[in-house]
Amino acid sequence: MASYYFYMAWEVSYALLILFSTVVDYVSAIQMEKATTQTGKKKWLWASLVSNLGLLFTFKYFNFFSDSLNALFQSTGLSLEIPYHELLLPVGISFYTFQTLSYTIDVYRGDKKAERHFGIFALYVSFFPQLVAGPIERSTRLLPQFFEQKNIQYQDISDGFKQVAWGFFKKVVIADRVALLVNQVYASPESYPGFPLILATFFFAIQIYCDFSGYSDIAIGTARMMGFRLMENFRKPYFAKSIGEFWGRWHISLSTWFRDYVYIPLGGNRVSDKRWMLNIMATFTISGLWHGANWTFIIWGALNGAYLLAEKSVHKHWKSYWDWSQSKRFGKLWAIGLTFLLTCFAWVFFRAETISDAWYILTHLGSNPGYILSLPRDLVMERSFLFNLGLREYEFCVALCSIFLLSIVDWKSRNETIVDWLNEKGFYFRGGFVYTVVMLTLMFGQFGNQAFIYFQF
Repeated sequence: MASYYFYMAWEVSYALLILFSTVVDYVSAIQMEKATTQTGKKKWLWASLVSNLGLLFTFKYFNFFSDSLNALFQSTGLSLEIPYHELLLPVGISFYTFQTLSYTIDVYRGDKKAERHFGIFALYVSFFPQLVAGPIERSTRLLPQFFEQKNIQYQDISDGFKQVAWGFFKKVVIADRVALLVNQVYASPESYPGFPLILATFFFAIQIYCDFSGYSDIAIGTARMMGFRLMENFRKPYFAKSIGEFWGRWHISLSTWFRDYVYIPLGGNRVSDKRWMLNIMATFTISGLWHGANWTFIIWGALNGAYLLAEKSVHKHWKSYWDWSQSKRFGKLWAIGLTFLLTCFAWVFFRAETISDAWYILTHLGSNPGYILSLPRDLVMERSFLFNLGLREYEFCVALCSIFLLSIVDWKSRNETIVDWLNEKGFYFRGGFVYTVVMLTLMFGQFGNQAFIYFQF
Protein backbone atom coordinates (compact mmCIF):
# COMPACT_ATOMS: atom_id res chain seq x y z
CA MET A 1 0.00 0.00 0.00
CA ALA A 2 2.89 2.36 0.73
CA SER A 3 4.34 1.63 -2.72
CA TYR A 4 0.99 2.36 -4.37
CA TYR A 5 0.69 5.60 -2.40
CA PHE A 6 4.20 6.51 -3.59
CA TYR A 7 3.15 6.01 -7.21
CA MET A 8 -0.24 7.73 -6.81
CA ALA A 9 1.53 10.86 -5.54
CA TRP A 10 2.38 11.35 -9.24
CA GLU A 11 -0.96 10.31 -10.82
CA VAL A 12 -3.72 8.52 -8.92
CA SER A 13 -5.55 6.94 -11.87
CA TYR A 14 -2.43 5.39 -13.41
CA ALA A 15 -1.96 3.15 -10.38
CA LEU A 16 -4.74 1.11 -11.99
CA LEU A 17 -2.31 0.21 -14.78
CA ILE A 18 0.10 -1.34 -12.30
CA LEU A 19 -2.78 -3.17 -10.64
CA PHE A 20 -4.00 -4.44 -14.03
CA SER A 21 -0.54 -5.79 -14.96
CA THR A 22 -0.24 -7.34 -11.51
CA VAL A 23 -3.59 -9.16 -11.71
CA VAL A 24 -3.00 -10.37 -15.29
CA ASP A 25 0.44 -11.79 -14.54
CA TYR A 26 -0.58 -13.21 -11.17
CA VAL A 27 -3.40 -15.18 -12.81
CA SER A 28 -1.40 -16.05 -15.95
CA ALA A 29 1.50 -17.54 -13.96
CA ILE A 30 -0.80 -19.70 -11.80
CA GLN A 31 -2.71 -20.92 -14.85
CA MET A 32 0.54 -21.68 -16.67
CA GLU A 33 1.65 -23.81 -13.76
CA LYS A 34 -1.69 -25.63 -13.75
CA ALA A 35 -1.65 -26.24 -17.50
CA THR A 36 -0.89 -29.82 -18.48
CA THR A 37 0.12 -29.10 -22.08
CA GLN A 38 2.64 -26.79 -23.70
CA THR A 39 -0.16 -25.25 -25.74
CA GLY A 40 -2.03 -24.35 -22.55
CA LYS A 41 1.08 -22.73 -21.07
CA LYS A 42 1.69 -20.74 -24.23
CA LYS A 43 -1.90 -19.46 -24.20
CA TRP A 44 -1.41 -17.88 -20.79
CA LEU A 45 2.07 -16.60 -21.68
CA TRP A 46 0.58 -14.84 -24.69
CA ALA A 47 -2.15 -13.40 -22.45
CA SER A 48 0.57 -11.82 -20.32
CA LEU A 49 2.63 -10.61 -23.27
CA VAL A 50 -0.29 -9.11 -25.18
CA SER A 51 -1.77 -7.42 -22.09
CA ASN A 52 1.48 -5.85 -20.87
CA LEU A 53 3.00 -4.96 -24.23
CA GLY A 54 -0.41 -3.74 -25.39
CA LEU A 55 -0.52 -1.23 -22.53
CA LEU A 56 3.06 -0.20 -23.23
CA PHE A 57 2.30 0.28 -26.93
CA THR A 58 -0.88 2.27 -26.27
CA PHE A 59 0.65 4.75 -23.86
CA LYS A 60 4.20 4.99 -25.18
CA TYR A 61 4.36 4.02 -28.86
CA PHE A 62 0.93 4.55 -30.43
CA ASN A 63 1.55 8.15 -31.45
CA PHE A 64 5.05 7.33 -32.72
CA PHE A 65 3.77 4.59 -35.01
CA SER A 66 0.73 6.61 -36.08
CA ASP A 67 2.96 9.57 -37.01
CA SER A 68 5.31 7.27 -38.93
CA LEU A 69 2.45 5.59 -40.79
CA ASN A 70 0.78 8.92 -41.55
CA ALA A 71 4.05 10.19 -43.02
CA LEU A 72 4.28 7.00 -45.10
CA PHE A 73 0.68 7.36 -46.30
CA GLN A 74 1.27 10.99 -47.21
CA SER A 75 4.43 10.16 -49.17
CA THR A 76 2.60 7.49 -51.17
CA GLY A 77 -0.45 9.67 -51.84
CA LEU A 78 -2.88 7.72 -49.67
CA SER A 79 -5.62 9.70 -47.92
CA LEU A 80 -5.59 7.54 -44.79
CA GLU A 81 -4.83 9.22 -41.47
CA ILE A 82 -4.48 7.60 -38.05
CA PRO A 83 -5.64 9.92 -35.24
CA TYR A 84 -3.28 11.24 -32.55
CA HIS A 85 -4.04 10.42 -28.91
CA GLU A 86 -3.17 12.84 -26.11
CA LEU A 87 -2.13 10.39 -23.39
CA LEU A 88 0.15 11.15 -20.46
CA LEU A 89 3.01 8.65 -20.40
CA PRO A 90 2.85 6.73 -17.10
CA VAL A 91 6.12 7.23 -15.27
CA GLY A 92 8.22 4.06 -15.11
CA ILE A 93 5.86 2.00 -17.29
CA SER A 94 8.72 0.43 -19.23
CA PHE A 95 10.45 -0.62 -16.01
CA TYR A 96 7.59 -2.30 -14.18
CA THR A 97 6.30 -3.85 -17.43
CA PHE A 98 9.65 -5.56 -18.06
CA GLN A 99 9.92 -6.60 -14.42
CA THR A 100 6.56 -8.35 -14.37
CA LEU A 101 7.11 -9.84 -17.84
CA SER A 102 10.35 -11.45 -16.69
CA TYR A 103 8.34 -13.18 -13.95
CA THR A 104 5.78 -14.75 -16.30
CA ILE A 105 8.51 -15.82 -18.74
CA ASP A 106 10.48 -17.41 -15.89
CA VAL A 107 7.36 -19.31 -14.77
CA TYR A 108 6.75 -20.43 -18.35
CA ARG A 109 10.32 -21.69 -18.61
CA GLY A 110 10.09 -23.47 -15.28
CA ASP A 111 12.75 -21.30 -13.64
CA LYS A 112 10.29 -19.97 -11.03
CA LYS A 113 7.26 -21.30 -9.22
CA ALA A 114 4.10 -19.21 -9.56
CA GLU A 115 3.57 -16.96 -6.56
CA ARG A 116 0.29 -17.67 -4.75
CA HIS A 117 0.44 -14.79 -2.26
CA PHE A 118 -1.17 -11.89 -4.16
CA GLY A 119 0.06 -9.20 -1.75
CA ILE A 120 3.66 -10.38 -1.97
CA PHE A 121 3.48 -10.52 -5.78
CA ALA A 122 1.89 -7.05 -5.92
CA LEU A 123 4.78 -5.77 -3.78
CA TYR A 124 7.30 -7.34 -6.19
CA VAL A 125 5.74 -5.41 -9.09
CA SER A 126 5.39 -2.10 -7.22
CA PHE A 127 8.29 -2.05 -4.72
CA PHE A 128 8.75 1.72 -4.42
CA PRO A 129 12.56 2.16 -4.33
CA GLN A 130 12.99 0.78 -7.86
CA LEU A 131 9.45 1.12 -9.23
CA VAL A 132 9.89 4.11 -11.54
CA ALA A 133 13.46 3.70 -12.84
CA GLY A 134 14.84 0.35 -11.82
CA PRO A 135 16.97 -1.62 -11.33
CA ILE A 136 14.71 -4.09 -13.16
CA GLU A 137 14.75 -6.92 -10.65
CA ARG A 138 14.13 -10.60 -11.37
CA SER A 139 11.52 -12.54 -9.44
CA THR A 140 14.06 -15.24 -8.60
CA ARG A 141 16.13 -12.66 -6.73
CA LEU A 142 13.64 -10.19 -5.21
CA LEU A 143 10.49 -12.21 -4.46
CA PRO A 144 12.12 -14.52 -1.88
CA GLN A 145 13.35 -11.47 0.07
CA PHE A 146 9.75 -10.44 0.82
CA PHE A 147 9.26 -13.65 2.81
CA GLU A 148 12.28 -13.03 5.04
CA GLN A 149 11.97 -11.50 8.49
CA LYS A 150 13.59 -8.06 8.28
CA ASN A 151 15.20 -6.68 11.41
CA ILE A 152 16.77 -3.26 11.73
CA GLN A 153 20.52 -3.64 11.23
CA TYR A 154 23.02 -0.85 11.84
CA GLN A 155 25.20 -2.04 8.96
CA ASP A 156 22.28 -1.94 6.52
CA ILE A 157 21.35 1.60 7.57
CA SER A 158 24.99 2.74 7.44
CA ASP A 159 25.70 1.17 4.04
CA GLY A 160 22.39 2.35 2.62
CA PHE A 161 22.97 5.91 3.77
CA LYS A 162 26.44 5.97 2.18
CA GLN A 163 25.02 4.89 -1.17
CA VAL A 164 22.06 7.29 -0.99
CA ALA A 165 24.39 10.19 -0.12
CA TRP A 166 26.65 9.40 -3.07
CA GLY A 167 23.63 9.08 -5.36
CA PHE A 168 22.27 12.49 -4.35
CA PHE A 169 25.70 14.06 -4.88
CA LYS A 170 25.86 12.71 -8.42
CA LYS A 171 22.29 13.79 -9.16
CA VAL A 172 21.93 17.30 -7.71
CA VAL A 173 25.53 18.52 -7.68
CA ILE A 174 26.74 17.17 -11.04
CA ALA A 175 23.86 15.98 -13.25
CA ASP A 176 21.42 18.82 -12.56
CA ARG A 177 24.16 21.45 -12.84
CA VAL A 178 25.60 20.35 -16.19
CA ALA A 179 21.99 19.90 -17.39
CA LEU A 180 21.66 23.69 -17.44
CA LEU A 181 24.23 23.87 -20.22
CA VAL A 182 23.14 20.70 -22.01
CA ASN A 183 19.48 21.70 -22.14
CA GLN A 184 20.22 25.16 -23.51
CA VAL A 185 22.58 24.00 -26.26
CA TYR A 186 20.55 20.97 -27.35
CA ALA A 187 17.33 23.01 -27.40
CA SER A 188 18.75 25.07 -30.26
CA PRO A 189 21.99 23.46 -31.53
CA GLU A 190 22.07 25.49 -34.74
CA SER A 191 22.72 28.60 -32.62
CA TYR A 192 26.12 27.38 -31.44
CA PRO A 193 29.52 26.69 -33.01
CA GLY A 194 31.68 23.62 -32.53
CA PHE A 195 33.13 24.09 -29.06
CA PRO A 196 29.80 24.56 -27.22
CA LEU A 197 28.43 21.54 -29.10
CA ILE A 198 31.42 19.44 -28.01
CA LEU A 199 31.15 20.70 -24.44
CA ALA A 200 27.38 20.03 -24.30
CA THR A 201 27.87 16.51 -25.67
CA PHE A 202 30.60 15.75 -23.14
CA PHE A 203 28.47 17.20 -20.34
CA PHE A 204 25.49 15.11 -21.43
CA ALA A 205 27.58 11.96 -21.17
CA ILE A 206 28.36 12.99 -17.60
CA GLN A 207 24.77 14.07 -16.93
CA ILE A 208 23.06 10.87 -18.01
CA TYR A 209 25.56 8.74 -16.08
CA CYS A 210 25.28 10.76 -12.88
CA ASP A 211 21.51 11.14 -13.23
CA PHE A 212 20.72 7.47 -13.82
CA SER A 213 23.42 5.87 -11.68
CA GLY A 214 22.55 8.44 -9.00
CA TYR A 215 18.94 7.25 -9.02
CA SER A 216 20.10 3.63 -8.90
CA ASP A 217 22.31 4.42 -5.90
CA ILE A 218 19.38 6.10 -4.12
CA ALA A 219 17.08 3.16 -4.91
CA ILE A 220 19.61 0.50 -3.90
CA GLY A 221 20.57 2.43 -0.75
CA THR A 222 16.96 3.01 0.28
CA ALA A 223 16.14 -0.68 -0.12
CA ARG A 224 19.33 -1.60 1.73
CA MET A 225 18.25 0.45 4.78
CA MET A 226 15.16 -1.75 4.97
CA GLY A 227 17.21 -4.92 4.61
CA PHE A 228 16.61 -5.61 0.90
CA ARG A 229 19.37 -6.23 -1.63
CA LEU A 230 18.84 -4.85 -5.13
CA MET A 231 21.21 -5.71 -7.95
CA GLU A 232 24.07 -3.44 -8.96
CA ASN A 233 23.00 -1.39 -11.98
CA PHE A 234 26.17 0.53 -12.92
CA ARG A 235 29.80 -0.52 -12.67
CA LYS A 236 31.85 2.54 -13.68
CA PRO A 237 30.98 2.21 -17.40
CA TYR A 238 33.19 5.04 -18.66
CA PHE A 239 36.26 3.06 -17.65
CA ALA A 240 35.28 0.25 -20.02
CA LYS A 241 37.94 -0.73 -22.56
CA SER A 242 35.44 -1.85 -25.22
CA ILE A 243 31.82 -1.40 -26.26
CA GLY A 244 31.02 -4.93 -25.13
CA GLU A 245 32.49 -4.20 -21.71
CA PHE A 246 30.61 -0.88 -21.60
CA TRP A 247 27.29 -2.69 -21.99
CA GLY A 248 28.32 -5.09 -19.26
CA ARG A 249 28.72 -2.08 -16.95
CA TRP A 250 25.89 0.26 -18.07
CA HIS A 251 22.28 -0.25 -16.92
CA ILE A 252 23.14 -3.83 -16.08
CA SER A 253 19.61 -4.84 -15.15
CA LEU A 254 18.29 -3.85 -18.60
CA SER A 255 21.29 -5.20 -20.54
CA THR A 256 20.94 -8.60 -18.90
CA TRP A 257 17.15 -8.49 -19.43
CA PHE A 258 17.59 -8.07 -23.18
CA ARG A 259 20.30 -10.74 -23.18
CA ASP A 260 18.13 -13.31 -21.39
CA TYR A 261 14.72 -12.55 -22.91
CA VAL A 262 15.53 -11.29 -26.42
CA TYR A 263 19.07 -12.10 -27.57
CA ILE A 264 19.31 -15.71 -26.32
CA PRO A 265 15.76 -16.68 -27.45
CA LEU A 266 16.67 -15.35 -30.92
CA GLY A 267 19.54 -17.83 -30.96
CA GLY A 268 22.31 -15.77 -29.41
CA ASN A 269 25.68 -16.75 -30.85
CA ARG A 270 24.70 -20.39 -31.39
CA VAL A 271 23.71 -19.67 -34.99
CA SER A 272 25.40 -18.77 -38.28
CA ASP A 273 27.46 -15.59 -38.44
CA LYS A 274 24.83 -13.76 -40.48
CA ARG A 275 22.06 -14.76 -38.12
CA TRP A 276 24.21 -13.79 -35.13
CA MET A 277 24.79 -10.33 -36.61
CA LEU A 278 21.04 -9.99 -37.14
CA ASN A 279 20.43 -11.02 -33.52
CA ILE A 280 22.84 -8.36 -32.26
CA MET A 281 21.29 -5.62 -34.38
CA ALA A 282 17.74 -6.66 -33.49
CA THR A 283 18.50 -6.69 -29.76
CA PHE A 284 20.15 -3.27 -29.76
CA THR A 285 17.52 -1.73 -32.02
CA ILE A 286 14.72 -2.98 -29.75
CA SER A 287 16.70 -1.65 -26.80
CA GLY A 288 16.81 1.76 -28.48
CA LEU A 289 13.05 1.67 -29.05
CA TRP A 290 12.52 0.73 -25.39
CA HIS A 291 14.19 3.99 -24.39
CA GLY A 292 11.85 6.21 -26.33
CA ALA A 293 9.31 6.53 -29.13
CA ASN A 294 11.56 8.44 -31.50
CA TRP A 295 13.73 7.52 -34.46
CA THR A 296 16.69 9.08 -32.66
CA PHE A 297 16.55 6.32 -30.03
CA ILE A 298 16.29 3.63 -32.69
CA ILE A 299 19.37 5.01 -34.46
CA TRP A 300 21.18 5.19 -31.10
CA GLY A 301 20.44 1.53 -30.44
CA ALA A 302 21.37 0.42 -33.95
CA LEU A 303 24.60 2.43 -33.79
CA ASN A 304 25.63 0.65 -30.59
CA GLY A 305 24.84 -2.67 -32.24
CA ALA A 306 27.04 -1.70 -35.20
CA TYR A 307 29.81 -0.71 -32.76
CA LEU A 308 29.69 -4.16 -31.18
CA LEU A 309 29.79 -5.94 -34.54
CA ALA A 310 32.78 -3.83 -35.61
CA GLU A 311 34.47 -4.59 -32.31
CA LYS A 312 33.98 -8.33 -32.76
CA SER A 313 35.51 -8.03 -36.23
CA VAL A 314 38.56 -6.25 -34.81
CA HIS A 315 38.87 -8.92 -32.14
CA LYS A 316 38.80 -11.62 -34.81
CA HIS A 317 40.98 -10.10 -37.55
CA TRP A 318 43.35 -7.84 -35.58
CA LYS A 319 43.97 -9.91 -32.50
CA SER A 320 47.39 -8.38 -31.80
CA TYR A 321 45.85 -4.91 -31.63
CA TRP A 322 43.01 -6.20 -29.48
CA ASP A 323 45.41 -7.86 -27.02
CA TRP A 324 47.48 -4.67 -26.84
CA SER A 325 44.43 -2.49 -26.16
CA GLN A 326 43.17 -4.79 -23.42
CA SER A 327 46.40 -5.63 -21.60
CA LYS A 328 49.11 -2.96 -21.99
CA ARG A 329 48.96 0.21 -19.90
CA PHE A 330 48.97 2.70 -22.79
CA GLY A 331 46.74 0.38 -24.78
CA LYS A 332 44.17 0.36 -21.98
CA LEU A 333 44.17 4.16 -21.80
CA TRP A 334 43.73 4.33 -25.56
CA ALA A 335 40.89 1.79 -25.46
CA ILE A 336 39.11 3.61 -22.61
CA GLY A 337 39.38 6.95 -24.44
CA LEU A 338 38.20 5.50 -27.76
CA THR A 339 35.25 3.72 -26.13
CA PHE A 340 34.24 6.93 -24.38
CA LEU A 341 34.43 8.95 -27.62
CA LEU A 342 32.34 6.39 -29.52
CA THR A 343 29.81 6.39 -26.70
CA CYS A 344 29.62 10.21 -26.74
CA PHE A 345 29.10 10.11 -30.52
CA ALA A 346 26.11 7.81 -30.00
CA TRP A 347 24.78 9.93 -27.12
CA VAL A 348 24.20 12.75 -29.62
CA PHE A 349 21.32 10.77 -31.15
CA PHE A 350 20.03 9.83 -27.70
CA ARG A 351 19.84 13.47 -26.56
CA ALA A 352 18.94 15.31 -29.77
CA GLU A 353 15.27 16.14 -30.26
CA THR A 354 15.31 15.21 -33.95
CA ILE A 355 17.52 13.41 -36.44
CA SER A 356 18.22 16.73 -38.19
CA ASP A 357 19.42 18.24 -34.89
CA ALA A 358 21.71 15.26 -34.33
CA TRP A 359 23.07 15.54 -37.85
CA TYR A 360 23.72 19.25 -37.43
CA ILE A 361 25.62 18.67 -34.19
CA LEU A 362 27.77 15.87 -35.63
CA THR A 363 28.62 17.85 -38.76
CA HIS A 364 29.46 21.05 -36.86
CA LEU A 365 31.59 19.74 -33.99
CA GLY A 366 34.66 21.17 -35.66
CA SER A 367 33.12 24.43 -36.83
CA ASN A 368 34.53 27.86 -35.91
CA PRO A 369 37.78 26.69 -34.25
CA GLY A 370 38.74 30.33 -33.73
CA TYR A 371 36.09 30.51 -31.03
CA ILE A 372 38.41 28.67 -28.64
CA LEU A 373 41.16 31.23 -29.23
CA SER A 374 38.81 34.02 -28.17
CA LEU A 375 38.12 32.50 -24.74
CA PRO A 376 41.12 34.10 -22.94
CA ARG A 377 40.21 37.50 -24.37
CA ASP A 378 36.61 37.10 -23.19
CA LEU A 379 37.89 36.33 -19.73
CA VAL A 380 40.08 39.44 -19.65
CA MET A 381 37.20 41.58 -20.89
CA GLU A 382 34.96 40.02 -18.19
CA ARG A 383 32.56 38.57 -20.71
CA SER A 384 31.09 35.10 -20.28
CA PHE A 385 33.63 32.76 -21.81
CA LEU A 386 30.89 30.11 -21.89
CA PHE A 387 29.10 32.00 -24.67
CA ASN A 388 25.92 32.35 -22.58
CA LEU A 389 25.51 28.61 -22.34
CA GLY A 390 23.38 28.60 -19.20
CA LEU A 391 26.19 28.32 -16.65
CA ARG A 392 27.98 31.08 -14.79
CA GLU A 393 31.75 30.77 -14.45
CA TYR A 394 31.31 29.88 -10.79
CA GLU A 395 28.91 27.04 -11.62
CA PHE A 396 31.20 25.85 -14.40
CA CYS A 397 34.09 25.59 -11.92
CA VAL A 398 31.87 23.70 -9.46
CA ALA A 399 30.87 21.31 -12.24
CA LEU A 400 34.48 20.63 -13.26
CA CYS A 401 35.63 20.11 -9.67
CA SER A 402 32.71 17.78 -8.98
CA ILE A 403 33.40 15.78 -12.14
CA PHE A 404 37.06 15.52 -11.10
CA LEU A 405 36.04 14.18 -7.67
CA LEU A 406 33.65 11.72 -9.31
CA SER A 407 36.40 10.50 -11.64
CA ILE A 408 38.83 9.92 -8.76
CA VAL A 409 36.29 8.03 -6.65
CA ASP A 410 35.05 5.95 -9.59
CA TRP A 411 38.61 5.07 -10.57
CA LYS A 412 39.57 4.09 -7.04
CA SER A 413 36.42 1.94 -6.69
CA ARG A 414 36.35 0.72 -10.29
CA ASN A 415 36.40 -2.98 -9.33
CA GLU A 416 33.78 -2.82 -6.56
CA THR A 417 30.78 -0.87 -5.34
CA ILE A 418 31.18 2.49 -3.63
CA VAL A 419 29.96 0.94 -0.35
CA ASP A 420 32.43 -1.95 -0.45
CA TRP A 421 35.24 0.47 -1.28
CA LEU A 422 34.35 2.74 1.65
CA ASN A 423 33.99 -0.16 4.07
CA GLU A 424 37.56 -1.20 3.32
CA LYS A 425 38.78 2.18 4.55
CA GLY A 426 39.32 3.32 8.11
CA PHE A 427 36.62 4.83 10.30
CA TYR A 428 37.85 8.42 9.93
CA PHE A 429 38.16 8.18 6.14
CA ARG A 430 34.62 6.80 5.84
CA GLY A 431 33.18 9.42 8.15
CA GLY A 432 35.09 12.23 6.47
CA PHE A 433 34.06 11.09 3.00
CA VAL A 434 30.35 10.84 3.83
CA TYR A 435 30.40 14.15 5.71
CA THR A 436 32.15 15.87 2.77
CA VAL A 437 29.70 14.44 0.24
CA VAL A 438 26.67 15.49 2.30
CA MET A 439 28.03 19.02 2.85
CA LEU A 440 28.94 19.43 -0.84
CA THR A 441 25.43 18.31 -1.75
CA LEU A 442 23.81 20.79 0.63
CA MET A 443 26.07 23.69 -0.41
CA PHE A 444 26.29 23.15 -4.17
CA GLY A 445 23.22 21.07 -5.06
CA GLN A 446 20.81 22.28 -7.74
CA PHE A 447 17.57 21.78 -5.80
CA GLY A 448 15.14 22.57 -8.57
CA ASN A 449 12.55 20.55 -10.46
CA GLN A 450 14.95 18.66 -12.74
CA ALA A 451 13.34 15.22 -12.98
CA PHE A 452 15.40 12.07 -13.40
CA ILE A 453 16.04 11.46 -17.11
CA TYR A 454 14.85 7.87 -17.04
CA PHE A 455 11.47 8.81 -15.55
CA GLN A 456 10.40 9.49 -19.14
CA PHE A 457 11.03 5.86 -20.07
